[in-house]
Amino acid sequence: MDFKSFSERISKIKNLPLPGESAHLEMAPEMRIAELKAMAKRPADYRRAGVMALFYPGTDGVARLLFILRNSYPGVHSAQIAFPGGQFEKSDRDLKQTALRETEEEVGIPAHEIQLIRAMSQVYIPPSRFEVSPFIGLLPHSPDFRKQDSEVAALIEVPLQDVLSDANLVTRQLTTSYAREITVPAFHLEGHIIWGATAMMLNEVKSLLKQILLT
Repeated sequence: MDFKSFSERISKIKNLPLPGESAHLEMAPEMRIAELKAMAKRPADYRRAGVMALFYPGTDGVARLLFILRNSYPGVHSAQIAFPGGQFEKSDRDLKQTALRETEEEVGIPAHEIQLIRAMSQVYIPPSRFEVSPFIGLLPHSPDFRKQDSEVAALIEVPLQDVLSDANLVTRQLTTSYAREITVPAFHLEGHIIWGATAMMLNEVKSLLKQILLT
């Protein structure tokens, strides 16, 4: 889909109810569902984070969505695909600012250039004890990315049409830093497997976009 048409219609999602948990559970690994059901409440030491689902025009005018490949490090999210974003800091006014600040730090897009469209449903990640608040953002021009090499191994630019296509939904068996040979639902996009919390958040974004773009 061309970005001009997309940008003219994206604001319609502001009036749609969030599918929330129903969209999240469609892409949640079984172990994640079990962990969430077993939790009576968030642990006292849980942390908060803000991430950005950033849409923008590619140089060909096609609407694209940005993901990052995180560097390998000793942690539960090592070498995973994610949205730009990170941990809430005391200097942040709110989680919107967290998502904007971290996006600027990680991929070089100035916060003031991003139009925030709406907040999405929060996702809690038991292995890392993070409650993540995703936001949909719009950049009106083709970006001049400058990735933060210490945090980001690669940028992954996905055409919007690929995000919307059910043909890119797959099931894979993975071994992670905290689990072995788990079967997970995932998105297969640009040669990468996107699963876990990022897939759960992406599925909610996809659900809303399909309502305004494919009906």
